[in-house]
Amino acid sequence: MRELMIGNKAVARGMYEAGCEFISSYPGTPSTEITEEAVKYDEIYCEWAPNEKVALEAAHGASLAGKRSACAMKHVGLNVAADPMFSISYIGVDAGLVICVADDPGMHSSQNEQDSRHYAIAAKLPMLEPSDSEESLEFTKLAFDLSEKYHTPVLLKMCMRISHSRSVVETSERVQKETVPYVKDQSRVMLPAQARKAHVRVEQRTLDMTEYAETAEINRIEDGTDKSVGFITSSTSYQYVKEVFGDKHPVLKIGMINPLPVKKITDFASSVDTLYVVEELDPIIENHCKMLGIGVHGKDTFPIVGEFSQQIIKKSMKMDLPASEKLEDEIPLRPPVMCAGCPHRGLFYTLKKNGCMVYGDIGCYTLGSFAPLNAMDLNVCMGASLSGMHGFNKALGAESEHKTVGVIGDSTFVHSGMTGLADIVYNGSASTVIILDNSITGMTGHQQNPTTGYNIKGDPAAKIDLEALCRAMGVNRVRVVDPYDLDETDKAVKEELAADEPSVIITRRPCALLKGVKHGKPVTVDESKCVGCKACMQVGCPAVSVVDGKAHIDRTQCVGCNVCTQMCRFGALNQN
Repeated sequence: MRELMIGNKAVARGMYEAGCEFISSYPGTPSTEITEEAVKYDEIYCEWAPNEKVALEAAHGASLAGKRSACAMKHVGLNVAADPMFSISYIGVDAGLVICVADDPGMHSSQNEQDSRHYAIAAKLPMLEPSDSEESLEFTKLAFDLSEKYHTPVLLKMCMRISHSRSVVETSERVQKETVPYVKDQSRVMLPAQARKAHVRVEQRTLDMTEYAETAEINRIEDGTDKSVGFITSSTSYQYVKEVFGDKHPVLKIGMINPLPVKKITDFASSVDTLYVVEELDPIIENHCKMLGIGVHGKDTFPIVGEFSQQIIKKSMKMDLPASEKLEDEIPLRPPVMCAGCPHRGLFYTLKKNGCMVYGDIGCYTLGSFAPLNAMDLNVCMGASLSGMHGFNKALGAESEHKTVGVIGDSTFVHSGMTGLADIVYNGSASTVIILDNSITGMTGHQQNPTTGYNIKGDPAAKIDLEALCRAMGVNRVRVVDPYDLDETDKAVKEELAADEPSVIITRRPCALLKGVKHGKPVTVDESKCVGCKACMQVGCPAVSVVDGKAHIDRTQCVGCNVCTQMCRFGALNQN
């Protein structure tokens, strides 16, 4: 049956057809839909793990039990999972284990632009890289087969454009695999003596897979009529090269990015006059060619940063660009803002008012860094707000402790914030932690997490009590506030900053976009009382604007949170 699918859905379908029975993941754009689609198949057990490291470890455990297993994450999530991944590469697998990682060239929703292909090389793991949805499905199935044939985890590298673009796929029936019996094997215990032997096996495995790469159908040569120029390319770059040049020039399309073939590339290079390597981000294929002594054009021609397009290929090759229209008028920038009724808005207004240094974290609350709030100083990675704040405070002492806070979401706190809090308590900085509990993993599209009380299917599950957890970790000062209440929030921030010991404030209010959240009546404006002071604009709510010198409320957006009414000193804003 033929069906139009985004790449992530095609990966999930490939897992289903391959007989996968266990998937553990942590949501992260652009990888999230892989697991969200896979959970729709009752034959596959799916779960959201607290973080990517746990997800990979759980998936590996399931593969040791003899079931085909997988996990999925975004590129920065692979940093978190790298520790077990390197050891699992040495240990190997019996039942297939596929690690899906989705890169984000152009940084559409990420804090960096790292290239996950480096991990495949460093961990000595095979990596497949599809270029459309059909290949996403087929490469997923192939990944499981290769995993079992060579007793290795296999990386499946997606990217934003492949993950979220649609193309037609051909579906087939599920092939149910027999459980691989577990056999005790103490050579898997990675003590140094065993690890040394395992490394030898891994190097031989790489040589064996390099031989496979020479004849693998996923590394294919497409002939062209004009051999003055040839291209080696992969993933989305392959699509752009074909759209720009069609069948004019020969193309070596790489589907297995690690290990790369040697003879196939050398033979292809000798068949063309000038060779170009077209790949997004780092020169992985290009450097491989240069190691083989092949002269190629790569990053001397194409950018090393950002996402490619047909236009970029043409511009880099100094080709004529199609005519385009340009608006003469200056279009004002529209920075991203928190949603109307976002529970984080009141907190960030309060932190700005108190002149706090705010060490941020990863989540939709990162939007608190934009105007008019401008209330976040920096963010690094998941969980860094707490440990980073601790180091900042230790370096500067009391002068910093009484004006610095670390903000972190409920999901992120469970992901990797607890160890930072342990550092604060154990090593004794009077740091103020603020956990923004909006009852969901918000930024990636409303996934459940261990603090929500529901599992990936929305069924009731065990729920972590954040207050009890923080107290159990040694924090004596733990309080919960409603961030819609500006006075209460301001009082809590002032009192905890003044304390000479670690403290935790939990701002608790569900995400305004959650199903089932009941909203209040929209706020109205009494224009006779409005003086046009624009105080209500200081919170940056998209439902609030100024029209003809008076406050204006967009009733289609307003959820009646009443944060703006608390800003008005003239009683012009009311909820009627």
